Amino acid sequence: MTNDELYAKPFSDFYPLYIKKVERKGRTKEELDKIIFWLFGYDKKNLNLQLDQNNSWQTFYDEAPNINENTNLIKGKICGVRVEDVEEEVMRHIRYLDKLVDELAKGKVMEKILRHE
Repeated sequence: MTNDELYAKPFSDFYPLYIKKVERKGRTKEELDKIIFWLFGYDKKNLNLQLDQNNSWQTFYDEAPNINENTNLIKGKICGVRVEDVEEEVMRHIRYLDKLVDELAKGKVMEKILRHE
């Protein structure tokens, strides 16, 4: 799948998969949402609106109220790729979310997941 094909897919197709992943490891949808709120600046109302409208990843990213300024603190590999080295901006933020969800599922404490300088 190309980046453009991924960006055209609805975020709402992936959200239940993220929920399933974290719940399988004893974490909650609320914790997942907190990560999305931190990373993209959404609140509960606007996240639900994005999901209800079946907006694409591209639209989800483009309409993000406030991309967190500390995303540069997210480091590490996801699917064998260093997230900080992904050049394409939308893909980098998708990988950031993947990385944070992975950390949540692995039991990392929320304070460490939501990086602070």
